[in-house]
Amino acid sequence: MTNFTTMKGFLLMSFFDNPEVEILQASLFLVMYFMALAGNIFIIMATSIDHNLHSPMYFFLKHLSFLDLCYITVTVPRSICDSFMHRGNISLWECILQCFAFISCSSAELTMLTVMSYDRYVAICFPLRYEIIMDVSTCVYGLLAVWISGVIAGVMHTAATFSIHFCGSNIIHQFFCDVPQLLKLSCSNDYSSELGVTIFLALVAFLCFVFISFSYTRIFSTVLSIPSAENRAKAFSTCLPHLCVVVLFLSTGVFEFLKPHSDSPTGLDFLLTVLYTIVPPTLNPMIYSLRNKAMKAALKKVFKGNKAYLFW
Repeated sequence: MTNFTTMKGFLLMSFFDNPEVEILQASLFLVMYFMALAGNIFIIMATSIDHNLHSPMYFFLKHLSFLDLCYITVTVPRSICDSFMHRGNISLWECILQCFAFISCSSAELTMLTVMSYDRYVAICFPLRYEIIMDVSTCVYGLLAVWISGVIAGVMHTAATFSIHFCGSNIIHQFFCDVPQLLKLSCSNDYSSELGVTIFLALVAFLCFVFISFSYTRIFSTVLSIPSAENRAKAFSTCLPHLCVVVLFLSTGVFEFLKPHSDSPTGLDFLLTVLYTIVPPTLNPMIYSLRNKAMKAALKKVFKGNKAYLFW
């Protein structure tokens, strides 16, 4: 029997047996990774440089972009290298670290979206008290809550996962150390610790979803009562991008959680994995910059500044 202390490592298997298709997959991942990298870095630069964006909403957006960079970097670059070099070995400690980082980032992202929904709720429903409620200390405490909750979730989930006994095959049918795939390598069906952690974190995620739903119910109720069409449009322009990001993140996560995990992964498994690991951090910058005039103006300044620097 092989357990936590003696397991040497795992073998990450590609979804595709054909080397040419594997290279095509890696190329697609590379393009999407650079898109996510560029988009989120530009968001961070724009919100840092433009003084018009020095508000709680853009403070949280900047840190959401940083989270997205961490979220996609945990899994994708290694997968790209493995595919191009036709290898898949990962050591036990690398797998533990990747599991911890991925769960921490995904949990922190959900908390960040919840905090951002509270920010929008206060801004729309209590505009006269917004600056008092969302002061510097509130923003800092909100950010601390995001990272602390992510780290706690990462420690709990990783400790529970790697406390089980592994035996037999060490093959993981995924391009990163995915918890459901690791559980298939267990020697027994005793997942009590992992099940307990999963139920607890699922309950926390559900409470976040309830809070976000409540916030947006109140937001839409308030916005629709605004008599001016122009002011309604302005209010929606600050809320709809965040709502789109919330729907994208939660829907892809729910699909991954509910899908049946087969022993022989299919093209649908690959698509769903891409949806919840790569698509959200790639599309988030586009969503936030498409409908937000202030963000568009700030990004134009960043682009112009970069051009001037290049020609200097």
